[in-house]
Amino acid sequence: MQARSEPPQSSRLQVAAVVSFYIVAALVMVFVNKAVLNKTPELPFTFLFIQASIALLLLRLLAFLSRSSLRTFLPVEFKLPRLNHTTVMTILPYLSVGSTGLIFNTLCLANVDAAFFQIARGLALPFTIFVSSVQARTRPQPRVVAAAFIVTCGFLIGSGPSFYRKTATNLSRESAIALFYGCLSSFVLAVHAVLKKTALSDVGHSVLALSYFGNLFSTMVLLPCLILHGELGMLRKRIYDVNEDWTTFILGSLVTGVFGFLLGMAGSLSIKVTSPVTHMFSSAARGVVQTMLGISIFGDVMTTPRAYSVTIITCGTIFYSWVQSSKPKARFPKSDNDMEKQVGSTEKS
Repeated sequence: MQARSEPPQSSRLQVAAVVSFYIVAALVMVFVNKAVLNKTPELPFTFLFIQASIALLLLRLLAFLSRSSLRTFLPVEFKLPRLNHTTVMTILPYLSVGSTGLIFNTLCLANVDAAFFQIARGLALPFTIFVSSVQARTRPQPRVVAAAFIVTCGFLIGSGPSFYRKTATNLSRESAIALFYGCLSSFVLAVHAVLKKTALSDVGHSVLALSYFGNLFSTMVLLPCLILHGELGMLRKRIYDVNEDWTTFILGSLVTGVFGFLLGMAGSLSIKVTSPVTHMFSSAARGVVQTMLGISIFGDVMTTPRAYSVTIITCGTIFYSWVQSSKPKARFPKSDNDMEKQVGSTEKS
């Protein structure tokens, strides 16, 4: 078995570019996913299966073009990774956790509004610090723990009203089951973020190869899920309904399929050039933007707890950014690895 190579260090500009890329792609995915799930709430696994299939087809198209005369016009070249037994078995835990998290993530989003979605998954931060510390067998820095505690308090304040119901208002309609899915999604997301560092080294630090394996595995898992969930019958019923409007579902599937392809690279790059904990805090910052956009786009309600939640999360994120900026910075050596050429070009522009 070959020894795992060490990933290159990252500059500030590359980290900022990759994290921004990840945040934008993730926001598009959340809001388009929510629009489609609002329109077709009974077809979550079908929707996810189509997403993964489109991303898989795009990766295969990229590999085909990389072998053609058009490869000189491509921003990056990609060769389909070989499905050998050793590689598959090595990254199987990462693939399994990723597909499980995708399912719980979608079930959570289907049951809450877009502004509350990130709050429902608020335990991702402490889970990530815990799992990362156990995996690395190190103690997290006290200031990192303090920043995580601040952000987590913000999430808990925002989710507090969901544990009771008000009959005369629309301010507290988040379901307990959605919070349950959110907690499971948080834990799985934390494990997935930590495993991704190792999985990247197992595929030669190629984010495209890891994305290909992930989408391929997802299609294999989601197909039996949509069958067992009874979605084939519901899909058939909708197809034969002459009054059915497929515009949202089709456009949403295409958009999320393309951005799912981009997000697979964005998330991997984010963890590759930073750390699992930093990746989680960029997700927390995304949650603040997500809450504001949810109010603007979907008319989600900004309750007082949510307002406090957004403020506290922002303060915790700024504090963590200050903690990280005080560390010594390493330069990013040039590499010919896959997407690293694309990331490196950011520094030259």
